Amino acid sequence: MTHEYRCRVYYEDTDLAGIVYYANYLKFIERARTEMVEAMGIDQRALKEETGTVFAVRRVEADYLSPAHFGDTLTVETTTADTTAARLVLRQDVKRGDTLLFSASVTLVALTSAGRPARLPAILRQISA
Repeated sequence: MTHEYRCRVYYEDTDLAGIVYYANYLKFIERARTEMVEAMGIDQRALKEETGTVFAVRRVEADYLSPAHFGDTLTVETTTADTTAARLVLRQDVKRGDTLLFSASVTLVALTSAGRPARLPAILRQISA
């Protein structure tokens, strides 16, 4: 499964040189993950209220390959790399057209409201099956 999310680079996303500040790529990929989960029909707020389950980022491995600039339109492509009962590994690529600018491997886990490991919702466990 691949999900695409488009976003524009605003002035607030950049440094004095008009280049996207490195930490903002993490915001772009977070928004893309949220949109992907919503597109799958998962209401994260309801999931938390009904089951106490929330998602947390456990690990991010990122490569900054080429800069994005003020005014660029970017596409974040999210694909599933691996899934277990309680862990989801995603690859997230940020592109400007066909040019790869940023690539990350993101490991997500499910947690209970007490901060203990929980099973991922069934729909998430099935996306890479």
